[in-house]
Amino acid sequence: MNPFDYHTAFSRNIGWVTEEEQNRLRNSRVAIAGMGGVGGSHLLTLTRLGVGRFNLADFDTFAVENFNRQAGANLDTVDQSKLECLTEMALAINPELEIEAFADGVKPEQAEQFLNGCDIYLDGLDFFALPARRAVFAACHRLGIPAVTAAPLGMGSALLNFIPGRLSFEDYFQLEGHGEYQQYLRFLVGLAPARLHSGYLVLPERIDLIGKKGPSTAMGCELCAGFAATQVLKLLLGRGKVLPAPWGQQFDAYMNRLHRTWRPGGNRHPLQRLALNMGEKALERQLKHLS
Repeated sequence: MNPFDYHTAFSRNIGWVTEEEQNRLRNSRVAIAGMGGVGGSHLLTLTRLGVGRFNLADFDTFAVENFNRQAGANLDTVDQSKLECLTEMALAINPELEIEAFADGVKPEQAEQFLNGCDIYLDGLDFFALPARRAVFAACHRLGIPAVTAAPLGMGSALLNFIPGRLSFEDYFQLEGHGEYQQYLRFLVGLAPARLHSGYLVLPERIDLIGKKGPSTAMGCELCAGFAATQVLKLLLGRGKVLPAPWGQQFDAYMNRLHRTWRPGGNRHPLQRLALNMGEKALERQLKHLS
C-alpha cells in the first residue's frame, strides 16, 4: 500500500483553491458539534476538502432509525459511538488529522473549552438540542468566531451565517423568555423563512415538536454538507461573498429553487411574527389534543 501523502490526496482540489490556500485549510481547525446526519457529513466533506484539524463532540450512539440519513449508520455500527465511528472514517481519509474529541457532547458550561483554538464553528447538533446550541453560538459571539448552521429540510438545506460583529444567534432567533416548545417553533421558523420545503410535505403531522421527532432525508443532509462547507471554505480563506444573518438562504432540490431571505430583526420581523403566530396556533392545538 502506498504511504499517505497529503498533497497527493487532495491535489484534485487545486484549481478551485491554490496550493497556498490548501495549506491554510490543512492548518485550520473547525469545531463541529454533533456527528449525526448533518455533522457526520460535515466532517467527511471538510476532511476531503483537506481541513486538517477538528474539535468534535457527540455523546450518542447509532441506531437503526439513523440508517436513512446518517453517514456512519449501518448494521456494523448500531449501538456504537457516533463520535468514534466518524473519527475512524475521517482518519481513513486523512490519517494525519488532529482531532480533539469531546465524548460527552457539548455541555453549555463547556462551550468555550470546546471552541478553544478553533477558526470556525459548524453546527451539527440535533434540532432539539437547543440549550447546547444556544451556549455554543453565544460563546462564538463572545469569542469572535464565525458560526455556520445548515438545516436539512425536506430535500434541501436552509443556511445561516453568524459573523463576528454582526447579528447574533440570540438576536436573530429571539428564544429568551419562551418555553421549550415555543423555542423549537422559533428555531424552525427562523431557519427557513422561505419555507420552500412546505410545498411537498405530504404528512405534516409527522413534524412533532412535542415528541421531538420529524421526517428527514439523506439528500437534505448531503446538501447541507456541501452548502455549509462552501461557507466554511470562504470564511477560512477570506474570499468569496458570505451573506451574514439576517440574510438567509434555502436551496430545495425538489422544488428546483434557491431563495434568499432578508429578515432584519430576525424573528421580530413582521413576516416572521406572522409565521410564528400561525405556528403557535398549531402548537396549541397539538398540546390541547394531548391533554
